[in-house]
Amino acid sequence: MSSKTLNRRKKVHKRIRKTLSGTATRPRLSVFRSNKGIYAQVVDDTTATTLVAASFKEIEATTKIEQAKAVGQLIASKAIKAGITTVIFDRSGYLYHGRVKALADGARGERKEDGTNELLQF
Repeated sequence: MSSKTLNRRKKVHKRIRKTLSGTATRPRLSVFRSNKGIYAQVVDDTTATTLVAASFKEIEATTKIEQAKAVGQLIASKAIKAGITTVIFDRSGYLYHGRVKALADGARGERKEDGTNELLQF
């Protein structure tokens, strides 16, 4: 990633984090994307603790998009086991498409008939 792109992402990330903060009732789902894989963690910003984390190293997938979707499903299942049903999605300055969108869709799961999501609510 070029220096210009990295600086742009960091500026956007700071701007997003000004208004976005996770609480105990609604923690923040943070995403980090590298060239090889993708990581996600659910963070409570009031106590500065990571409640649940998942990475591409825990799953087996062929493409990066499938990898991101599987990580989203994994983080959602871990969060539900920990008693977390609603989160705030923090895209960390990345554009909302590709792997970041696949992770978010995986964490939401399928939409039910009553309009709610199968896994996590954003």
